[in-house]
Amino acid sequence: MNFKFTAVAALSLALTLLTPEVAHSEGGKTYRITITNLTAGQPITPPILVTHTSRTGIFTVGEAASEGIRQIAENGNGGPLLEALSDDSQVHEVVAGMAPLVPASDPGNTGFESSETFTITTHGRARYLSFASMLICTNDGFTGLDSIRLPNHKNTVYSASYDARTEMNTEDFADIVPPCQGLIGISSGDMGTGMSDSNLVEDGIVIPHAGVNGGVDLFPEVHGWGDPVTKIEIERVRHHYDD
Repeated sequence: MNFKFTAVAALSLALTLLTPEVAHSEGGKTYRITITNLTAGQPITPPILVTHTSRTGIFTVGEAASEGIRQIAENGNGGPLLEALSDDSQVHEVVAGMAPLVPASDPGNTGFESSETFTITTHGRARYLSFASMLICTNDGFTGLDSIRLPNHKNTVYSASYDARTEMNTEDFADIVPPCQGLIGISSGDMGTGMSDSNLVEDGIVIPHAGVNGGVDLFPEVHGWGDPVTKIEIERVRHHYDD
């Protein structure tokens, strides 16, 4: 199965992306996917979406986080996941977002949007959709879907929040990616980091996220959220060459 990668754009402050572009192939099926941030206080990194067969996926609750998920959840770095997907023969197409998705209330007055619409294709047995984004104001939180069967027409599904458990939840800006402070508008003297800290390593087993407890720098009333984290609207786009 041919792998194709389409990156709409890359926002350096939030996510490291690979950027080769390949046009959609004719035939198969095309879907329009709109992802909306439903949280009150959590911006998320530009989503990485992938269509693939049932023989692969990107994460499983109760199992170890892959290096790709670890890097997204800790550092907002999509590069390792994109590299892994490019080497996966069960993957058909990957699409990466152009900007972080902020809460609808836009508390940091950033000018970013709370939703983004993507176009992605499927072919043959690649009938499944997965996506992942970092919960930016967390140590190693993320949201996403794994292996959702694409509909014949349209469907709406929702994503929950997950803890990769690859880094302790210190809730300290010194251990959280720098964009958190600018996107939400609360900051401290700590610059933040986009690097992993070996002193904070946990067992790496993906679990549901417990949310913000109110640590050193994070506040539940500001940075908190409730599930679901995102709404994903999926609609098949009909073309004259569709099967």
